[in-house]
Amino acid sequence: MAGGNAIRGTRVGAGPMGESERGESAPRRRVSYWCANGHESRPSFAVEAEIPENWDCPRCGLPAGRDEQAPPAPPRNEPYKTHLAYVKERRSDADGEAILEEALNKLRKQREEP
Repeated sequence: MAGGNAIRGTRVGAGPMGESERGESAPRRRVSYWCANGHESRPSFAVEAEIPENWDCPRCGLPAGRDEQAPPAPPRNEPYKTHLAYVKERRSDADGEAILEEALNKLRKQREEP
């Protein structure tokens, strides 16, 4: 037999609610947005709300705009760069060899000292 909880499966405040308990909903309007893949999404906004220029497409995640003929371009994805890649952008191979040689000489001197 089940436990002694008679309201199992419900949550606090659950129950039939109508417009009288929730209040009137604001008048709404639907706005169309198109992404670069041609998907159309139609979110609804309150009539007095400011309509955003761009909206994320719920199907593919690309930015969507209100002009079907000229949707926003997909964002450019930069590949992940390692620390070494950033160092190589700032230093030449000759600089790297000079720094390495300096560090090796320093280590050799430390080993020689008792």
